[in-house]
This record gives sequence, structure tokens and C-alpha cells, in this order.
Amino acid sequence: MATAKQLRALLKSYAEEESDRFYSVAMQLAAHEARLGHGKLARDLRALIDEARARGAAAKRRRSPVPLAAPRGDLAGLLSASYPDERLEDMILPKEVERKLRRVLREQRQQAKLLTHALPPRAKLLLVGPPGSGKTMSTRALAGELRLPLFTILLDGLITKFMGETAAKLRLVFDAIRETRGVYLFDEFDAIGGQL
Repeated sequence: MATAKQLRALLKSYAEEESDRFYSVAMQLAAHEARLGHGKLARDLRALIDEARARGAAAKRRRSPVPLAAPRGDLAGLLSASYPDERLEDMILPKEVERKLRRVLREQRQQAKLLTHALPPRAKLLLVGPPGSGKTMSTRALAGELRLPLFTILLDGLITKFMGETAAKLRLVFDAIRETRGVYLFDEFDAIGGQL
């Protein structure tokens, strides 16, 4: 049977989310049970610990951001990339706006389930409001919640005096959107119409 000291250490490491220490103490418990002659219990504990470690490592890989190199070549002047850490909880939102943003997050997180029913998740949002109303922060929070890179389209590099050149640059951006999963922000998008 586990000692009181081991149980306290196990619970403390769990509460403090120190997984390495938690697994270490758990392995000590398994070794203690083996020394007491409880071989089956010791093997069961080791198997559970190994399974938990594997699941934890897989979950950590899923939670980590998508590896991202800075846009290169022609895209370097059209996109800037970042990994925001904002969350919806960091924002004060009207209930209706928060509900809609959470729905988008739920659809993105459950896209595999939606696609099995031939329903694509919501992929485009139009955020409208005066300056300072939280449009950019909302996109940063969406990217942070989904642990995806935020690509901001740099309009000064996109718009040129030649319409064909602007269209070619837009095509590059939309090709990048198809290739790399992320949140793409066309900030001040209304400026494109005014420039063309």
C-alpha cells in the first residue's frame, strides 16, 4: 500500500501540473508494490503510467502551435505571421458576439465530425465596426484559442497602381491560404476597394 508521503507527493504534483514528478512518484508506487510482492498490481500501474505518458505526449503535440517559418519570397512583403496568445476570456464581449465566436471555435475544433456529415465548418468571418471595437483582437483571440498562426495581410504590399499586379499578389495570398492552416486577417479590407 502507498505511504502517506507518496500519496501527498502524488496529489501535490498532480495539483501543480508537474507531470514529470507525478509520473516519477507513480513509478515509485509501482516499485513499492513490486517490493511488497504485488507483481500484478505493479505491472498494471506501470502499464497505466506508460499509457498516460503516451497520451500526455500526444496531447502536448496537438496543443503545440503549427511550426511556422516566416513567409518568404513574394509572400514576405504580403503577409506577417505571429502566434498570438490572447483568449476569448481576455476580452469583454457582448453576449451575442461571444456566442458567435465560440460557435466558430466549436466548428473548427469539431471539423472532422462536421465533415463526416458533409458540413464544412465556418471558414470566413466579416468583422465590422469602428476603429478600436476589437476586430483585430478578436482574430488574435481566435488564433490563440485554436493554436494557429495569425497571418496579417499587409495591404501596403498588396495594393499597386496596376490592377493586374494587385490581382497576382492576391492570388499568391489565396494560394498560401489553401496550403497553410491559420487565421488570416485582411485588416482594413475596405481600403482594397478604394484603391482599385
